[in-house]
Amino acid sequence: MAGLIHLYCGDGKGKTTAAAGLALRAAGAGRRVLFVQFFKNGDSSELVPLRALANVAVSVSDRRHGFFKHMDTAEQEAAASDYSALLTDALRAAREGVELLVLDEAVSACNHGMISETQLLRFLREKPEGLEVVLTGRNPSPALLSAADYVTEMKKIKHPYDRGIPARKGIEF
Repeated sequence: MAGLIHLYCGDGKGKTTAAAGLALRAAGAGRRVLFVQFFKNGDSSELVPLRALANVAVSVSDRRHGFFKHMDTAEQEAAASDYSALLTDALRAAREGVELLVLDEAVSACNHGMISETQLLRFLREKPEGLEVVLTGRNPSPALLSAADYVTEMKKIKHPYDRGIPARKGIEF
C-alpha cells in the first residue's frame, strides 16, 4: 500500500487533535507510529494515551524553548539546533520501519527557519513507499501544499481565546 502525505493547516483549533486521532487509528490497526512535536514541550494531553501504546513512539525536544515570538537570537539558534536534530532523528527512524510519521508543527518550524524545508521536502519525495506522513502547522508554503496528497484547513470562525479565555488542559492542550 502506498503511503500518502497529509497536511493539516489553518488558524483554527484541531490540527494536532486530527493528527493524534490518525495516530490512534493507525496504532489501533497495528501500525508503528512515530509522533514528533516541534514548538511544544511534550506535556500536551494527547501524548499521554499515545505514549501508553506499545507501537507508538513520541519524540519532543529535551529542552523547553517556548513560543518563537518570545525567543531572542540565542534562543532561536538553540531551538533551531534542537529541532533540526529532532527532524534528522525522526527521518532516520521513519526509514527504519515506522508506518505513520506525524510531524506536528513542522510547517511552523519550517516557516521560522527552525528546520530545513528543503530537507523535509527531499524526504517527502524519497520517503519509503508505505510510509504515511502527517504535517501540521499554519501557513504552509506552496511547495509543502504541492507535496501533500491531503490538505485539510482548520479555519477559525470563533475561539474562546479571543474573549480572554486561556487554553485549558484536556481541551486545547
